[in-house]
Amino acid sequence: MLLRLSIHTIFSSLLLISITGIWLQTPAVLAAAYFEDGYLGLTQTELHQQLGLPQAVRDRKSALRVFTYYAITDWEKYFRKLVSPENGEDVYTYTRDGIEIRYSFSYTVDPNDQNEDRTLFVRLVDIEFSPAVPLAQIPTLVPEFHPSEDPASPSFRSNIWVLLFKGAPSPQARFIVKETTRDKLEWTLAYQLFSLQGLPDPLTTKSLIDRVEISTQSVDLVKQRQRHTHDPILNPYSREFSQHALAPQPPTAKKIPVPKYAE
Repeated sequence: MLLRLSIHTIFSSLLLISITGIWLQTPAVLAAAYFEDGYLGLTQTELHQQLGLPQAVRDRKSALRVFTYYAITDWEKYFRKLVSPENGEDVYTYTRDGIEIRYSFSYTVDPNDQNEDRTLFVRLVDIEFSPAVPLAQIPTLVPEFHPSEDPASPSFRSNIWVLLFKGAPSPQARFIVKETTRDKLEWTLAYQLFSLQGLPDPLTTKSLIDRVEISTQSVDLVKQRQRHTHDPILNPYSREFSQHALAPQPPTAKKIPVPKYAE
């Protein structure tokens, strides 16, 4: 009888210890993508599980687009210790329809995380094309690129880029935003398409694009503070845009110079 009680006591103690150990384990950090692109907000671990290890890691050397590229093995063994891990961008390269497409993932960290090996979260996806491709071809080359077809979807341009918004804002997306007033604004999925040679006026679907950034931006911020640099346009991926482009345009009247006289 005593033996049975002893065995029962030992078993109960071991079970309690094992359960307590499970409770005390630090849970793995899991995240979920904020938008339909499937990347923004993921942890680096989740991204690697989805895409595999990157072919390389790059480090931006200045405010300009100047990078140093490292083999993934060299980065993990040595350079990761010299450069802040969040400054390293994971690089994946693919070839689709004869176009070389390079994905680079930029990260951010939780400023309240004081651990030495802090969790990295995807904050921006940079997609480069070599050679440049027509604006109309991007959806077939980039599976993550699903621009709205609504003509009223917020769309803007400058002389070198087109900015497209899509979908509803995500309160969780504020976490990956560096803007100081991020808590006062709403943040939406944004696609920004860049052209190194400049965009024509009027814009056409044949305009060549060198790079696409997938990020989260604020429509209100654009309208309130950036209206002098962001010209509103009709969504270039809408049917109405195509119809407008096909319609004959009236000839532009040549302005007669007005002479100026000395007072």
